Amino acid sequence: ATGGNAPSYPGKLTPYVIITVLAGAAGGLIFGFDLGISGGVTSMAPFLQKFFPEVYEKEHADTSTNQYCKFDSQKLQLFTSSLYLAALVASFIAAAVTKKFGRRISMMIAGFIFLIGAALTGAAVHIAMLIGGRLLLGVGVGFANQSVPLYLSEMSPYNYRGRFNVCFQLMVTVGILCANVINYFTAKISGGWGWRVSLGLAGVPALIILIASFCLSDTPNSMIQRGKETEAKALLKRIRGVNNVDAEFNDMVAAKNEANLVKNPMQNLLNKRCYRPQLTMTILIPFFQQFTGINVITFYAPVLFKSLGFKDDASLMSAVITGVVNMFATGVSIYGCDRWGRRSLFLEGGVQMFVFQVIIAALIGWKFGVSGNVANIQTWFAALVVGCICVYVAGFAWSWGPLGWLYPSEIFPLEIRSAAQSVTVAVNMVFTFIVGQCFLTMLCAMKYGLFIFFAFFVAVMTVFCYFFMPETKNIPIEEMTQVWRSHWFWKRFMNDPNDPVWS
Repeated sequence: ATGGNAPSYPGKLTPYVIITVLAGAAGGLIFGFDLGISGGVTSMAPFLQKFFPEVYEKEHADTSTNQYCKFDSQKLQLFTSSLYLAALVASFIAAAVTKKFGRRISMMIAGFIFLIGAALTGAAVHIAMLIGGRLLLGVGVGFANQSVPLYLSEMSPYNYRGRFNVCFQLMVTVGILCANVINYFTAKISGGWGWRVSLGLAGVPALIILIASFCLSDTPNSMIQRGKETEAKALLKRIRGVNNVDAEFNDMVAAKNEANLVKNPMQNLLNKRCYRPQLTMTILIPFFQQFTGINVITFYAPVLFKSLGFKDDASLMSAVITGVVNMFATGVSIYGCDRWGRRSLFLEGGVQMFVFQVIIAALIGWKFGVSGNVANIQTWFAALVVGCICVYVAGFAWSWGPLGWLYPSEIFPLEIRSAAQSVTVAVNMVFTFIVGQCFLTMLCAMKYGLFIFFAFFVAVMTVFCYFFMPETKNIPIEEMTQVWRSHWFWKRFMNDPNDPVWS
């Protein structure tokens, strides 16, 4: 499953690269903050009273309602999931912008539009204004998720690419944790306007990426693609810390020349046989990432914990605990993805998530059955459920969370890289929307069996990775096609490696 022999380029890890990559990775903050903030806000009674009174009534007034079904509302789910429809559409626009104007400009657009969306949702006075703000937030997320992983992959030295790219997911987890902590405190604000603070503070990560994008340089690959070869070579010397960058620079120029022969990248990506292995991965990896069930936790953690009988404070604090685990476990991936490899982390994380999803389903089924009615939740049971969820979250955080963005961003040649990343984002957003829009309804209908449903997909994707995922660690990004040429299954789709242009 290894990539075979690959050229090594001279260079060292420079402070400039570290600062640049960390600043660029801040784009993950806006995605993470939104993932974390929406679930906490939807568990706040004043927010529900103002925008979703039917849910508030079901939760507080109707004691006969099955515990699994208290938050079942299509409008409430639309509040969460509408962002991802906008991100889906924006990702295709972002692909063209990223290719024509560079990764940095797309990041700048992401910060600016997300800032406007945060202001609109924080000041919302009716449901249309609230959903409109969410749509703008989605456009920002679409641009950020399209450009930031590409930026990190192209700026990083090839032997550090994995851990630097995982910094995007680390920032996502930081955003989730910050959102959970903010929700915990804003829920205590008297007067019932704490939800406005939570939603409005999304402007802070938007400002961070906006300011960072003004200070960052673009990537050498993008500069070469846009005809700025002299500036690109000077930048490459700076970020590698050596003058002898001819081998890497020449490979980038060669990739650009091949890219110029491709007139319609998206059409080539979808139609050409030689891109079939990468296209399969860029569709299945984000699909499987969403069907791990992780967004059940990140979207609806407070709502989920309240449905399991936790009190308001306890549900928000449980979300904070899982956020802490999520952030620190991502550090394991930063440490290990370039040492142990992407494939081994995918496999280990899959097994861990499967085991603990089954345990969680068994615990909830034992306590709640299908009626969803329970008089009280013992402390030991609550701690056990939260503990199992934390182990499940940790498995995701060092495998499918960060690597689900890293792996697709590094496997495509330059001529279709931007178009391919838009497919990754689009597939991710489609299934994020589906899960977000259907989860509360599925929880009501399937009860504890919902966790078995997601465990099934975790099992399928782990088997898929075992047989069909080649290792990509320590392979220069411009030499990545050799991993497909040497793979037992995917090599049948690849042409002769001596062909100057794949067709």
